[in-house]
Amino acid sequence: MQRGSGSRAPKRAGILRISELADVSIGTVDRALHGRAGISETTRRKVLRIAKQLDYTPHPAARALARRRPNLRIGVCIPEEIHFFYDQMRLGIFDEARRSQSFGIEVIYRPVSELGKGEGRQLRRLLDEDVNALIVTPGNPKSVTPLIDEAEGHNTPVVCITTDAPQSRRSSIVCVDPTLSGRMAAELMARFVRPGSKVAVITGMLETEEHRLKADGFCESFHSNCAGGSVAAVLEGHESERETYRKTLRLLAEHPDLRGIYVSTVNCLPVCRGLHRRSTTVPIQLITTDLFPEMLPYFEDGTIGASIYQDPYLQGQTAIRLLIDALSNSAPLPSAFYLNPGIALRSNLHLFRESR
Repeated sequence: MQRGSGSRAPKRAGILRISELADVSIGTVDRALHGRAGISETTRRKVLRIAKQLDYTPHPAARALARRRPNLRIGVCIPEEIHFFYDQMRLGIFDEARRSQSFGIEVIYRPVSELGKGEGRQLRRLLDEDVNALIVTPGNPKSVTPLIDEAEGHNTPVVCITTDAPQSRRSSIVCVDPTLSGRMAAELMARFVRPGSKVAVITGMLETEEHRLKADGFCESFHSNCAGGSVAAVLEGHESERETYRKTLRLLAEHPDLRGIYVSTVNCLPVCRGLHRRSTTVPIQLITTDLFPEMLPYFEDGTIGASIYQDPYLQGQTAIRLLIDALSNSAPLPSAFYLNPGIALRSNLHLFRESR
């Protein structure tokens, strides 16, 4: 499974860096540094050796925190939809919070039912509950930017996850670079189809930063990678299975010469069903996003050729790790933390957490 990560920010310091090099949780690092029980002597020596190599000295506030163990309240506002993606992200957040119990971490979970629906109301609730930091997936950046700016104005760091609010004063973003995802999908598509082929993009909502950048990256890269190729349409499915299915059937009817579709969100099942209903003599290549169990039969029968994997579990885990390190150790938050996207194929599905 893809676990590599990259960042365009300066090199990270503090307990997060130690935990990455030692391949242990932040909580384990804390126990090793402060002589607490609950870890093996081998792990303790490993952590202390890395800390010495990094010339690490705990910040005075972190030492005080280790003695007092007050609650650090991290508010989380992510969607509950769709097809295991946010389930995996939530699992990464809560798993890491549990592993960091020695820091007194408390997660205040205020989800929204759908991306961009009611997030302003939930963020307001979290701010009124005096959280110390926020993790949010901005479905509608314009509506949440004032609330993000309000939080930052009160020294409450905000980490966006998966998608961004670029005009806000948020502290950091944890995601797979959406433009890169779109370009990777386009490069794969150009290898799957013949020169001069016509393809299409089906996304969620173009007002969502991640969705717009993926579509832009795909269109730009496909034109340069497929000689004479064209993008016939960029369709918004608004993460609705019914709407996406209907628009897929219309797309196939209006463009009988279509040779490929890129689905830039997790909402790919209605597209798969549409392709099965409108079987054509020439196969249509399908590239999707991420992975969940219901997708596996469509990989096996060849409907899905590849999927760009964004590792939602690692996104959630990384977001909360960054905030724990910032709150407990005054470590600087990187302006952006980009994970390395993976490519799921039929041959390597068994390596991904979601297929197990």
